Amino acid sequence: MLNEILAHRVLIVLGKGGVGKSTLSAAIAKLATVSGARALIMECDARAPLASTFGVASSFVPTAVAHNLSLMTLDGRAALEEYLRLVVPGRMLLKAVFASRLYQFFVQAAPGLRELMMLGKVFYDAGLDGDKAPARNVIVVDAPASGQAMSLLKMPTAARSTFGDSVVGKEASNISKMLRDRRHCAIVQVTTADSLSISETIETHAQLSSIHLTPAAVLFNRIPPSEFDADDISALANRRGPHLRKKDLDHLAELAKSELNRAAEARKALAKIRKETGGPVFEIAEHSGLSGIDLIDRITADLARHCEHETVPRAAHRR
Repeated sequence: MLNEILAHRVLIVLGKGGVGKSTLSAAIAKLATVSGARALIMECDARAPLASTFGVASSFVPTAVAHNLSLMTLDGRAALEEYLRLVVPGRMLLKAVFASRLYQFFVQAAPGLRELMMLGKVFYDAGLDGDKAPARNVIVVDAPASGQAMSLLKMPTAARSTFGDSVVGKEASNISKMLRDRRHCAIVQVTTADSLSISETIETHAQLSSIHLTPAAVLFNRIPPSEFDADDISALANRRGPHLRKKDLDHLAELAKSELNRAAEARKALAKIRKETGGPVFEIAEHSGLSGIDLIDRITADLARHCEHETVPRAAHRR
């Protein structure tokens, strides 16, 4: 199933703030390059956390950050100006438009149009306008936090209704078709085990399904390791030896119990997500002590193993 998701031209990753959405967006994009595909990450956060992670300046122009992997910041105003360059003839006229007070007021007063143009940038860079082959194989959109992401994804439908058969209305229609084309576009949710993330993931999943944008999968991030059980904790607490103090052993046993409870809660949350969403859920292990590119690389390796497990049985079946 993960291999099928990676076959899409556009992957939109969304989730509550703090669940590791940006890290997983980068890991998904890097995984796409493992098979030789070219990938572009578009991050929507103006603070550009991924640009900082990869050690490059935030830019509306794609910047290479690894082999076959580029990164850019998706900015609504820059996307609008790029679009106008395509439809307004003459540099002098365009320069005058950008400098005018009316244009500045229009940009500030119409944030919805900027959101529409952000998705339009995804649409055109994915090569889904039919006029050219896609410049890159996979675009991974590190979307805003769930609430903002819902507004972003609803904008094309709203704009299509508002602007009708105008140029903007037709653009909105094309973008809306892209989002709902399950051959080319897939939405992936990210969650962790904390109750707020679980609730928001389930609520967002229902909202997306109600507008015919059912997510293709959920990535359940930071699953605690289960390397011991209650019997192991009991054995630890009852150990004896000349250099072992009961106070220290009891403290370690309490820490172990806390981790065991955390793992149990994560399993309950995982079961709830599977039940409420009804779609594929991929477990991403917690990697304490790792951050930045090291964490991205580790998660990429974890996801690659998911893909290998999907491929091997199919190959065996063909034989």
